[in-house]
Amino acid sequence: MDARIVRYGDLRPCKTAFIDAHTPGSNQKENFTIIGGGVSESPDQHVHIRDTPGFNIGAAGQPPKCRNSLHSHRTAEVFFVLKGRWRFFWGRWGNAGEVVLEEGDIFNIPTGIFRGFENIGTDYGMIMAILGGDDAGGGVIWAPQVITDAKDHGLVLGRNGKLYDSKKGQSLPEDVPPMPLLTDEELKQFLEPTTRDVVPEFVARYWDLMALSDRQPAKVIGAEGALKDRPGFEVELLSRNSIPDEFHAHDRHVVLMPMRGHWRLRYDNGPETVLNPGDTALVKPGERHALAPSMTGEASLYRVIETADPAGLTRRLA
Repeated sequence: MDARIVRYGDLRPCKTAFIDAHTPGSNQKENFTIIGGGVSESPDQHVHIRDTPGFNIGAAGQPPKCRNSLHSHRTAEVFFVLKGRWRFFWGRWGNAGEVVLEEGDIFNIPTGIFRGFENIGTDYGMIMAILGGDDAGGGVIWAPQVITDAKDHGLVLGRNGKLYDSKKGQSLPEDVPPMPLLTDEELKQFLEPTTRDVVPEFVARYWDLMALSDRQPAKVIGAEGALKDRPGFEVELLSRNSIPDEFHAHDRHVVLMPMRGHWRLRYDNGPETVLNPGDTALVKPGERHALAPSMTGEASLYRVIETADPAGLTRRLA
């Protein structure tokens, strides 16, 4: 059981995970790869659990005013805010639309748009990420200006998806060309949706979900969810009265991600432990387990369940 739990306090960050790691304004980011290989471009990235249950789990930690540069993925990218206050923005230049998320809010970002995010709170912030597919979509697609700016600060991305840092004496191998910038024709494939296009169908607010989680799990992402999408996994929010404290099992992988409070996880005829906010636990198919808050007070937990939907794809706006 311990081998499939990653504690918040044990998370190992990488500060050079992506091409904007030296770019002013983005150079204080910390990236975490929790379950699966993730999309890091750096060999320095530590992977906590390499098993991939059909999706990847990661996180980003940033101090105030630090931002993640504009990029896109080929598969689903879902964030919920664990700590802090965050602004998400999107579009070719990041000015097509934006939304501010508070702690517990969740954002299922549609594919086919460039997106970025920044910590607009007053303290170090943390967002948890769910990336669709076993290979997390094959990497990151960067807006052209991100690659150009990074080169001015010593980082070059190879066509092989790996970073080379001139500050460490590295350079592109002779047989590896630089990652080409997207052409004008390719850029036309990326959408420019407004805030009104995105927020109603792709953002769910924590306190709305908490209200819906009384006496049953709140369906967040899935065919029956508040966000009706099928990206290769379903997401539910559990609170104190959502499920009985009884042993049960799922026929697919489940990931438990506490948001608030402390949760007791027990295995049938086996060990038990307590999960805390920021912890991540992987439960394998068929494992009988029970889950319940272990203390009084506010308690909430995001539960991610693998589905048979193909390739971790999320909905693309028309």
